[in-house]
Amino acid sequence: MSPRTVLTPYTDLFTVPGTRAFSSAGLLARVPMSTAGLGSVLLVQGESGSYALAGAVAGTLSLCFAVGSPQWARAMDRVGQGPVLRLTAVLSLVIGLAFVAAVVTDAPHWTWFALAALAGLTAANVGSVVRSRWANALARPEQRQTAFAFESVADEVVFVVAPPAVTFLAALIAPPLGFLTGMLIGVVGALVLSRQESTAPPVARRVAGEPRVRTRVLTPGLVAIGITYLAVGTVFGAMDVVVVGFAEHEGRPAAAGVALSAYAAGSLVAGLAYGIARLPGSLATRFLAATVLFAVAAQALLLVGSLPALVVIAFVAGLAIAPVLVSGMSVVESRVPRASLTEGLTWTSTGLTVGLTAGSALAGTAVDEWGAETAFVVPALGAAAAGLLAVAAWLVLRRTPVPAGAPAEAEVGAGEVAA
Repeated sequence: MSPRTVLTPYTDLFTVPGTRAFSSAGLLARVPMSTAGLGSVLLVQGESGSYALAGAVAGTLSLCFAVGSPQWARAMDRVGQGPVLRLTAVLSLVIGLAFVAAVVTDAPHWTWFALAALAGLTAANVGSVVRSRWANALARPEQRQTAFAFESVADEVVFVVAPPAVTFLAALIAPPLGFLTGMLIGVVGALVLSRQESTAPPVARRVAGEPRVRTRVLTPGLVAIGITYLAVGTVFGAMDVVVVGFAEHEGRPAAAGVALSAYAAGSLVAGLAYGIARLPGSLATRFLAATVLFAVAAQALLLVGSLPALVVIAFVAGLAIAPVLVSGMSVVESRVPRASLTEGLTWTSTGLTVGLTAGSALAGTAVDEWGAETAFVVPALGAAAAGLLAVAAWLVLRRTPVPAGAPAEAEVGAGEVAA
């Protein structure tokens, strides 16, 4: 099979009018997702000399993003993506500049936390925005699976390329530059994306005089997936901390970037493969299988004893990441009414964000108390918990009817076996 034939499902995505434009703009707009936390750590630590303070400020930003982004997504579903994206972009620019100014001028520390909280609360989850556009643009279920896989790969590209670039700017030029660069790229991308109204999901029209009907988004099934994703997020957050700690313990701190890139590369490869695979079984069953595989693969981290072994094991464990993310998003897309799809996808990502913050904190404590090599137990246990929670989520999904207004699973699942 030629490379052209293998990649045809991906190239076909971009023959649909508008998809190339909104996907490219979305790639830029999501850069702050990978740079805001790291950039704030580098900024605060560079100006104050305190890692503890830097971690606390970055954690505040991340948690407030987890709280605020679903509210912006709900507003997008009600009034349209364009106006909300423009508003959040302007707010992010103003508050981000104020945050940097407060840190650089050594304003009282409470202002740092307040502005970091506002920066998180005013940020939109662009990954969910773009995924909802793909769902709106593509009619065939197998195309949507491929598109969601492509977005997972795009996430990995951003998380591989942007953090090292931000670190380089902050370390070699000036601490504020990393945070500012990521923020400005995101603002430009969001503004460009906001102008592309033709590919935005349509907004449900209200009839004059009728009250607005509140669509129930947080169904038991969506909550179950979000909780599972929280456990998955702890693995991601813990890996960042433990890998850095292990590399420093081995006397080669720069190798941490290689290991984390191998972890992301494994996910990238698996994402490309999953996007063109036509798998049997229901969407919920695929999600269960992918998460259990993720749980099993992560246990290999307990075998890490050297940096070469870490790189190999990280790549292998990374192969299980993208299938979990793509299959979970596909389940959500099949069970959330189209009028609330952006919000539903964002709530799912919120679980990852909260888990990532918790995983970083737990892993930091473990590295200090047990040492970096033993601390690999944190991501291993987080993955095991995700596997168990996926079983519970699968049981909930089997017992929960599809809400009115959501596409039937048989319409969404490529290769679905007819009941």
